Amino acid sequence: MTGPQGQTMKKIRVFIIDDSALVRKILKEIMDKDPLIEVIGTAPDPIIAIRKIRALLPDVLTLDIEMPKMDGLTFLAKLMKAHPMPVVMFSSLTRQGADATMKALALGAIDFIAKPKISLTEAMDELENQVITKVKAASTARVKKATAPTLSVPEKYTTDIIIQPEKRRLTQKGEKIVTIGASTGGTVALEQILNRLPEDSPPILIVQHMPPVFTKSFADRVNTLSRMHVREAKDKDRVERGTALIAPGGRHMLINRDSNGYHVDIKDGPPVNRHKPSVDVLFRSAANTLGPNAKGIILTGMGDDGARGLREMRQQGALTAAQDEESSVVFGMPKVAISMNGADQVLPLDDIPKLIITKLSQDKKNEPL
Repeated sequence: MTGPQGQTMKKIRVFIIDDSALVRKILKEIMDKDPLIEVIGTAPDPIIAIRKIRALLPDVLTLDIEMPKMDGLTFLAKLMKAHPMPVVMFSSLTRQGADATMKALALGAIDFIAKPKISLTEAMDELENQVITKVKAASTARVKKATAPTLSVPEKYTTDIIIQPEKRRLTQKGEKIVTIGASTGGTVALEQILNRLPEDSPPILIVQHMPPVFTKSFADRVNTLSRMHVREAKDKDRVERGTALIAPGGRHMLINRDSNGYHVDIKDGPPVNRHKPSVDVLFRSAANTLGPNAKGIILTGMGDDGARGLREMRQQGALTAAQDEESSVVFGMPKVAISMNGADQVLPLDDIPKLIITKLSQDKKNEPL
């Protein structure tokens, strides 16, 4: 295939591992529709796949978790040690599947696709968009860089459909609240941040792009690793020091204030920037409600969700930061935020906990609670 100026564009070479012949067939048919993706092989289990992968050297691997002979997690652990490559997991939309997926992401998988609750053939439109988008994003990941082509996508709603911007001046005094947005590669990045923060850290509100069930599993996993109390947010949860709230999959999360302090509102609505929860929704609510009393951080992820909201936070006086390219798995969301002048600072992942801790110390010194 040729691109601009007639240059040849390299196809993304994909290998599929799944014990279901129907799933292998459907995934291959989906990817065959895209002229920039080539399925170079399939296998019903990892044992058969190993030999083929060594010979074919694919750019991206799709991998089922539950398989005979060797489960996907065991194979993934061996693969990432011997021959690291971008892997997209194919996971069941259950608590057990979500727990296994969290382990897969921790082992080095780039992303995952949740199997629809209804039959695969009945959910083809949604599945097609996920498969194509995530395979292309994986091909650009830090483990194996490539150039991601443009993908035709559904209509994209803006933050205005959920929450309108407000212009107001807020006092510099009061509790400092951290808001973080992430997508592809974000689960591992968030783990690394949260497990390095002290138990009395400022309140943290997080949007990580994930479907329902998976956010609860992720929150439970990180809670075992962090000195902070990490949990999936519920409507009207109080925003408290030492607690990190993760937006539930399939719902938007906003921060609001009442006579007792701050709380989160969990609400339904259409996807914003094709995501629900949306980082932009959280960030705009922080700009509206907190102004200079907020800190906004945007992490690794594909697309541009959060970029506009981070800029709004900065315009309202909040401290803002974006993860740098070198430490990002996919330098999409941070790159757009930086280009839109939304970030005060661009930092490697290792420096983000230091930023939060340093500002915490300054807050304690200058504004005791």
